[in-house]
Amino acid sequence: MKRLIQTMILLAPLALVAQTSNVVLPQDKGPDKIDVSAYPAAQQANYKLFAGKCSKCHTIARPLNTMMTKAEWERYVKRMMHKPNSGISDTQGKQIFEFVVYDQTERKDKNPKAFFKALSDEEIDKLKKQ
Repeated sequence: MKRLIQTMILLAPLALVAQTSNVVLPQDKGPDKIDVSAYPAAQQANYKLFAGKCSKCHTIARPLNTMMTKAEWERYVKRMMHKPNSGISDTQGKQIFEFVVYDQTERKDKNPKAFFKALSDEEIDKLKKQ
């Protein structure tokens, strides 16, 4: 058991590197923060949680600059929650989901041409190969 724990400690940094996205998407080049001062207090708190958790694995600009439907956001957040070392609990996942949906409705849907559509896994794989 002690050997297993030592091995896990040694491999933990490699797991973190493996989970971090190594591809730059168009969304990553956009703004990496937004002004949420006009958002309700609960959404401001959710934004802080979102920014802290989601920036562990990819740029925070990626979700901030991506347009998705509510169903797509739900799938995306659930997918991110299950990534190794995401550290996102069910409660936190719900709060992050509430924020991205609120932000989608209040900011992105009002100016859709300013944002990028979500890329498919196949499109992301093509970018990785370039």
